[in-house]
Amino acid sequence: MLDDFLVRGVLAGLGVALAAGPLGCFIVWRRMAYFGDATSHAALLGVALALALSVPVFASVLAVALLLAVAVSQLAARGFPVDTLLGVFAHGGLAIGLVVVALMGGVRVDLMAILLGDILAVTRSDLAVIWGGAVLVIALLAWRWSGLLTATLNADLAQASGIDPRREQLILTLALALVVAVALKVVGALLISAMLIVPAATVRPFATSPEWMAVLAALAGMASALAGLALSYQLDAPAGPTIVAVATGAFAVAAAAASRRD
Repeated sequence: MLDDFLVRGVLAGLGVALAAGPLGCFIVWRRMAYFGDATSHAALLGVALALALSVPVFASVLAVALLLAVAVSQLAARGFPVDTLLGVFAHGGLAIGLVVVALMGGVRVDLMAILLGDILAVTRSDLAVIWGGAVLVIALLAWRWSGLLTATLNADLAQASGIDPRREQLILTLALALVVAVALKVVGALLISAMLIVPAATVRPFATSPEWMAVLAALAGMASALAGLALSYQLDAPAGPTIVAVATGAFAVAAAAASRRD
């Protein structure tokens, strides 16, 4: 069954959406959309380093994402504005990655696939990485759900409850780095943050609890992946952008429905 490239593409899209939906809820609640952008854009630098050093792309992207998070955290503690830091790292990482890739002689690199994804080129080993990362992210969020939620709602309340907000932030950052690393081949460096934010924003008006919102966000992301793949196949359009376009259309419909209900 896994010899069918469409089946592998569907499984890859479902795996990424399963992890990105619940994590995206925390990104939306914490207003960390720009942090997701910075991490995903820096993924291109991870790809460039992987090609230059002949190391696995997944490990390199994960390492770069974690280093970015640590650097932002350390510099923010010294008084640098976080939004400025994220802007510098987001555009700087993307630009440096593009320059490094362009300067690598003798190595053929499909920049469009890196930037926009190539879900139909997913292999069996890619599927193992994607689903392994997705299961790990879901397990991490389930394990630390209470602490993450308390720290998100009120850092002072978390501190009073014996929960270290910095530790929860680190856990969230680790989960984000994992999602970026596994989603790179599916939707590309430029669109990963959309898969984190758009499904969560779509279901937010209809969720009655944080847990229910996480479930709905995962389902919305998976539905967008399936519909986007089907539409891209029919229109012969790029799969990654089509998935994000479908998710954005769902957000528009949900926003209109929510405004009418109000």
